[in-house]
Amino acid sequence: MVSSWILAGVRTPFARAGSVFRSTPAYELGRVAIAELLARHELDPARLDHVVFGNCAQPAEAANIARVTALRAGVPETVPGFTVHRNCASGMEAVADAAYRIASGEARLILAGGMESMSQIPLMYAPSYAGWLEGVMRAKTPAQKLGAFARFRPAMLKPRIALAEGLTDFTCGLNMGQTAEVLAREFRIDRERQDELALVSHQRAIAARARLREEIVPVFPAPRHAMEHDDVGPREGQTLEALAKLKPYFDRMNGTVTVGNSCQVTDGAVALLIGDEATARAWPTPPLGRIRSFAFAGLSPRRMGLGPVFAMSEALAKAGLTLDECERVEINEAFAVQVLACMEASKSDRFARAELGRDQALGEIPMDRMNVNGGAIALGHPVGASGARLLLTLLHELRRHGLHRGIASLCVGGGQGAAFVVERE
Repeated sequence: MVSSWILAGVRTPFARAGSVFRSTPAYELGRVAIAELLARHELDPARLDHVVFGNCAQPAEAANIARVTALRAGVPETVPGFTVHRNCASGMEAVADAAYRIASGEARLILAGGMESMSQIPLMYAPSYAGWLEGVMRAKTPAQKLGAFARFRPAMLKPRIALAEGLTDFTCGLNMGQTAEVLAREFRIDRERQDELALVSHQRAIAARARLREEIVPVFPAPRHAMEHDDVGPREGQTLEALAKLKPYFDRMNGTVTVGNSCQVTDGAVALLIGDEATARAWPTPPLGRIRSFAFAGLSPRRMGLGPVFAMSEALAKAGLTLDECERVEINEAFAVQVLACMEASKSDRFARAELGRDQALGEIPMDRMNVNGGAIALGHPVGASGARLLLTLLHELRRHGLHRGIASLCVGGGQGAAFVVERE
């Protein structure tokens, strides 16, 4: 199999939905990331074989948003582009697609990544309202128009929140927070442990601000907002006392999952250059790293938060490695309890035999190796972009400390997991 390399990458700041990027469409965030990446490396975009980006919300005005964004960023019309969607793993799916195309010999250099504006996921109206509007438009005579207007009911204007519907699993009927509560009960993870992990996420993200700027391009959002060069989400001075005051959000009576120990709904974009071996060898700067293996795994949608354990098991087996050989680990913090459940499952021989088809546990995930620059509880989770962000952050961390190998993984709404093993020379 032809090796694929992540040559370089950049991302926008990640910002809480409804904050500084609330008026900035996903395709503008993506444009900024792509244009900066091309400019930094003085790359003629005509060299690109494909552009592939992950996105979940799919704005109506920018169908095939990857193509729209690439053209807006100056990529020539002759370079094809397309959009992929695997929920939270969409950014990783884009990189996987690039790796497949390079392995097949179809491509040598691909622009991949992900983007999302969760601020601009729209409200929707009931089909009855659309039907009523259609009736009004079709009415021709005064009597028909009067009859059409008479069929209006105020309930037609009750909005459907597309974000909430998108974060609810169609098959099991649980929203993502409710699936986290399932894991809290299964693994007996209490509220205090969840809040402690959330606090660590904020503390690490604040401490890592200068380091994270190495992968961030500043963005000038809509008028009346100053330039943003840091993630808008990490809270300075966050405390356990403040987290403890928050009420359970998804199970009001008996729950433990709160908005404080859950990921933030976020806007952001990531752009990566993926190349083959020959392109990597000729690249004018040291490539970020090589893709050793990757895997996507399926599991019950009710337990979707355990996806990283299933995917890491497969990716490590493909690479012929153990978890202990990974010097850094990135697990997307969809929920604190979800990460803690993965840590418990990963070190359990019983879980390995019953669920993973392994004789022994996957291994311990040490806190001093995992999410060392903070995770999605602090940084945020723009669903279409997060998978690519994990890879970018992981590779920068390996480079920064002269480390060799790491693994990045996330859970995926709908009951899946995704994982990549990457390494540096």
